Amino acid sequence: MKTKSVLDLADVKAIASAAEAEAVKNNWAVSICIVDDGGHMLWFQRMDGAAPVSAHIAPGKAVTSAMGRRESKGYEDMINGGRASFLSAPGLQAMLEGGVPILKDGLCLGAVGVSGVKSTEDAQIAKAGIAAIGL
Repeated sequence: MKTKSVLDLADVKAIASAAEAEAVKNNWAVSICIVDDGGHMLWFQRMDGAAPVSAHIAPGKAVTSAMGRRESKGYEDMINGGRASFLSAPGLQAMLEGGVPILKDGLCLGAVGVSGVKSTEDAQIAKAGIAAIGL
């Protein structure tokens, strides 16, 4: 059998806190979602002023990133590059930039999805969160 790392509550809280701090530092109102490697929600928050739709998009980005083991931007790029049939891929919910996998030793531990500002800024917030646990 193999042994794999998993996110514990302290990791999730550290990621969430750092992601929120990045958003606050830039005066961005967003929703932040953290999921495990199976796409199951571990954390969700909608900051004051974040658009209601961001509460649906952030979890979708996180699930898409965790299930695909890659940044959700990769799917957006494929679709924008003409591979529209990828829109029918089962299990992927929000194929937009802003979902970032949490990777350690080549394995996916989960993902962070952020929605509410420009997609590059969403990804910036997610990456700042992940950096808080040294990954």
